[in-house]
Amino acid sequence: MKYIKFLLVGIFFGIVLTKSEAVSWYRIYEMFRFQSFHMYGIIGTAVLSGILFLQVSKKGHLKSIKGADIFVPKKDRGIIRYIVGGIIFGLGWALIGACPGPMYILLGTGVYSMLIVIAAAILGTFIYGVLKNKLPH
Repeated sequence: MKYIKFLLVGIFFGIVLTKSEAVSWYRIYEMFRFQSFHMYGIIGTAVLSGILFLQVSKKGHLKSIKGADIFVPKKDRGIIRYIVGGIIFGLGWALIGACPGPMYILLGTGVYSMLIVIAAAILGTFIYGVLKNKLPH
């Protein structure tokens, strides 16, 4: 019962993404072929909302639910890893037709082939965790 609020937020997020067609393979296909602004509008709105929230939290000294200051740690500089990681992420997104969040939403809507995708994503994350110290960062 302690985590019911997270379940409810996840269900709400899933409904919003489904109704906005953000989990639609066709919409993602349109985006990667530069045929529609739909997905760019959704992603752009999310990015702008995130920027706005972070700026407000920095200026207003907002606190988390537990009363701690909201703090975003600085990331190491380096452009290559972000480009390579972005290319791998984008290729996976284009091949599968879903990024990590919508994979679970699509499973919930009855696209049971997403079980294979989710298993592969978990396996890939595990392999990265094993090899992380050996990879150049």
